[in-house]
Amino acid sequence: MKALIIGITVLSVAILSVLPMGLGWWGDLLVFLRGSLPILALFLGLLLVFTGITDIRDKLGSRKKDPPA
Repeated sequence: MKALIIGITVLSVAILSVLPMGLGWWGDLLVFLRGSLPILALFLGLLLVFTGITDIRDKLGSRKKDPPA
């Protein structure tokens, strides 16, 4: 229950901080997102490539273990 109340409070503060009538951080947030999006895309792409390679290796390994009947 304590974590739920703290979580709702933090979410409320975060939402109010980007609203124009709050702290007005919307412009700063957009600058941050524009700068971090390429890096995030790079890491996500690497993660997906490694996941795909692992999936292919698992499929090839299972074919070698189970000979066709």
